[in-house]
Amino acid sequence: MTFLWPQFLWLLLSIPLLVAVYVWLLRRKKKMALRYASLSIVREAIGAGQSMRRHIPPLLFLLSLAAMMLASSRPFAVVTLPSERETIMLAMDVSGSMRATDVLPNRLVASQNAAKAFLADLPRNVRVGIVAFAGTAAVVQPPTLSREDLTVAIDKFQLQRGTAIGNGIVVALAELFPDAGIDLASMQYGRERPRGVSLDQASTESKEEKKEFTPVAPGSYTSAAIILLTDGQRTTGVDSLDAAKLAADRGVRVYTVGVGTVEGETIGFEGWSMRVKLDEETLKGIARATQAEYFYAGTAADLKKVYETLSSRLAVEKKETEISGLLALLAAALALLSAALSLLWFNRIL
Repeated sequence: MTFLWPQFLWLLLSIPLLVAVYVWLLRRKKKMALRYASLSIVREAIGAGQSMRRHIPPLLFLLSLAAMMLASSRPFAVVTLPSERETIMLAMDVSGSMRATDVLPNRLVASQNAAKAFLADLPRNVRVGIVAFAGTAAVVQPPTLSREDLTVAIDKFQLQRGTAIGNGIVVALAELFPDAGIDLASMQYGRERPRGVSLDQASTESKEEKKEFTPVAPGSYTSAAIILLTDGQRTTGVDSLDAAKLAADRGVRVYTVGVGTVEGETIGFEGWSMRVKLDEETLKGIARATQAEYFYAGTAADLKKVYETLSSRLAVEKKETEISGLLALLAAALALLSAALSLLWFNRIL
């Protein structure tokens, strides 16, 4: 636990002083009680239960004061709270290697089924968008709350050649930040100079655009996240780690899911064959760069568990939060309880 105003913690030193005053008052009352002809009469009148009970309201009030003093120092603690993420982008691999059957019935169908189960478990207030990538990448479903539209988009996946993992990340970012000027074509092929604009002008405009953007801490953007699912190695498009850097600079976490076997599998189609295997190091690098996590799914059951884990982690999150309000509420509750017990038991407030 950390404190924004730690100097107010000195107030806690008054608690021992208040305890000392309370003990002094008890001893004073005890001396006054000695004036009775028989002290045993007083003890019988009070009773053992009453003697212990009379200390409870003052103790609760003392705890209330301690809670208020702690609240005044504005403490921060790591607590689990409902996630603030409003949008999740699913970037899913639809390259030809997804026809491999090492994950039954095949990688594509297993990923489709797991993605639909993931959508069913997500809170209904979270928007989800879908990017499909192979040799190119495209938004097949803009972010929406409609789980039915998302399911239809997932069922329409068509296998294509190539694996442009970086493109999938860039297109997902462009969808999350439509006004940020994220241009996949310029990253992949270089910025084209418009007609009538000199090279110096184009260079100046490019520098001005870059000055407008200030990178933020990786993982600091809590309103969105990307889940990247792929079964292979990048064969074309933007470099995967460059795309991860783009996401990290905007604070977006990219959770990576590797589906398939690490050893890979040789698949054939229309007279050609190729060996497809996971590039785990790159997927781990993407997750690490964006302060996210990498998950390996070697079977359909593993893939479903991965999505279940992601669903629970994206629904809630642990973060450092000021808890002075909670301590103030606790202090008020203790004070009210102290007063209520005192009135109930002794017909007086403390």
